[in-house]
Amino acid sequence: MNSTNRTPSESFLKSIPRWTIAAPAVASAIWVGTAFGLDGYFVILIASGLAGCVFAAVHHAEIVARRVGEPFGTLVLALAVTLIEVALIASVMIAGGPGSAALARDTVFAAVMIILNGIVGLSLLLGGLRYREQVFSLEGAGAAQVALATITVMTLVFPNYTIAIPGPFYSPSQLGLVAIVSVVVYGAFIFTQTVAHRQFFLQDEPAAVAALPGNTLAVASALLLLLCLSIVVALAHNLAPHLEATVTRIGAPNAVVGVIIAGIVLLPEGLAALRAARHNRLQTSLNLALGSALASIGLTIPVISILSLGMGTKLALGVDAESTVLLMLSLFVMTLVLRTGRTIILHAVVLLVIFAVYLFTTVVP
Repeated sequence: MNSTNRTPSESFLKSIPRWTIAAPAVASAIWVGTAFGLDGYFVILIASGLAGCVFAAVHHAEIVARRVGEPFGTLVLALAVTLIEVALIASVMIAGGPGSAALARDTVFAAVMIILNGIVGLSLLLGGLRYREQVFSLEGAGAAQVALATITVMTLVFPNYTIAIPGPFYSPSQLGLVAIVSVVVYGAFIFTQTVAHRQFFLQDEPAAVAALPGNTLAVASALLLLLCLSIVVALAHNLAPHLEATVTRIGAPNAVVGVIIAGIVLLPEGLAALRAARHNRLQTSLNLALGSALASIGLTIPVISILSLGMGTKLALGVDAESTVLLMLSLFVMTLVLRTGRTIILHAVVLLVIFAVYLFTTVVP
């Protein structure tokens, strides 16, 4: 308990590495430099500043998470990451341009595939190589899967089968209904996670509890987290045109842009999930991963739907047949992987194979 009674200055100076303060400061200077129209190699500098902010954001998010406790800690990062995703997609949609109608779908679909197969697969691999077998709450994972499967199919698959408007589109009334349904399901999951059945999402740690960060340290980290995430949004927005131009130049499908955006957005959450799995906290890792997937699709789609209805534009949501097969396979395999409350390396290998196939077929449909 003595460690929690440090003076504010002592807690701040000893507990926050200097680089996590310097990273957003340098990245802010880089962002200011973009106002002068710098190009060429400056793009590399922008990417470096963005990466530094992402790593700093992970550090500060973990401090905040330890202070507020589970499962609220993982919820903080999931909502912060979703805020980045919504801001990026909305800015591109408002700017318009080719592919903007499908960008939300491509980004959300990429986020789900990256999380279910990439992040969870790597987490299970790291944990399996180190501990052979890891355990988690079957009830918590099951609750997340029920909510995720419902929202995912309703938003990314069902539009292909409605007949009000041909193609992968919902009619305005259908789009409004799906937006409401997504918020309701996600809200019910958050209530389950934080109030009704909070014990299902807690990491079983009988060992001695680590000292909690002080209030001053937690507040400082929360402010630095917001600063880092804001700069990530700003720098990613400046990188977006260069990404789109590069994708067009190499002749890759527009869906690749969504994969890149989702990868940038999910990097803080992914790193935090991998670190938790490596320290044998698989429940926390799954909370981060599945919670992020739910926030990504459960909050992004409603916001983008409202924006689309307000702008009077069409929003392509339904994925193609190839993506539908991979999505359904991912949900099915994830159900099998998490059905017993224990994981093995084989589970990780299968998920990573699906992820590799997804990435390859995105570039070579």
